[in-house]
Amino acid sequence: MEELDTAAPAKSPSKVITIAIVAVLTLVAGGGGWLVGGMLAPPPPKEQVDAAKEVAPNATGEEGVPKVATEANGVVQLEPITTNLAYPSENWVRLEVALQFDGIPDPAVAEQIHQDIAAYMKTVSLQQIQGPRGFQYLRDDIQERVDLRSDGRVTNVMFRTFVIQ
Repeated sequence: MEELDTAAPAKSPSKVITIAIVAVLTLVAGGGGWLVGGMLAPPPPKEQVDAAKEVAPNATGEEGVPKVATEANGVVQLEPITTNLAYPSENWVRLEVALQFDGIPDPAVAEQIHQDIAAYMKTVSLQQIQGPRGFQYLRDDIQERVDLRSDGRVTNVMFRTFVIQ
């Protein structure tokens, strides 16, 4: 006797159902990301935004985000540093740095930091600052010097330009 195959062949889900499932999962993931992002980095309180606008009304844009680096928002642009390297001494480096102070900037501290960075750059060799890792070590060294010189009043060192010739 022949055995009859009474089981129906398994059908694969249709493309429309698959697309709908992927769309729903994408919306759920996007909504979850938005929710977690709002919990991790909530927008600043309205009072803080208003206070920032009062301190420097022309230096802040929408939501109190700084548009330009000014002393009013705690950022001081140092004069460019141009000096030769320790080895090879034929190579020159030009470095422009901005400092972000925690509170009101102190021009005397900024000038001391400027002189300290210039003196440090004269002791650096080209081999020490080659490549991305060397640049990261340079950034870390300068940040450490700035932290020591400013007693923690400078919160961020921003490299604007860095050219080796």
